[in-house]
Amino acid sequence: QVQLVESGGGLVQAGGSLRLSCVASQSIFAMSAMGWYRQAPGKQRELVASITSGGGSTKYGDSVKGRFTISGDNAKNTVYLAMNSLKPEDTAVYMCSYNDYHRDYWGQGTQVTVSS
Repeated sequence: QVQLVESGGGLVQAGGSLRLSCVASQSIFAMSAMGWYRQAPGKQRELVASITSGGGSTKYGDSVKGRFTISGDNAKNTVYLAMNSLKPEDTAVYMCSYNDYHRDYWGQGTQVTVSS
């Protein structure tokens, strides 16, 4: 069982920045991949960014390319999401996921609100 704890969300003005953190209870070196997803009210959950074990490969949703960066720290079992040039449409609950080659685990999420 993998437990994930997200932090770093909050209220920010458009154009601002935030960095989200997701701490896993197991080594992220052993994972298949970790990712950040978001879900806004009335909308489907969407992939924001993902990273494979060892950081070998990253993937971004089209709406965040060039603005968001995902990275990992194996020593801290932590994956980060640096979010720059935030827009009101980035407002959502951001959730961390961890895949251990068998199943996905999910955190409870952290709210990001971007004011115009």
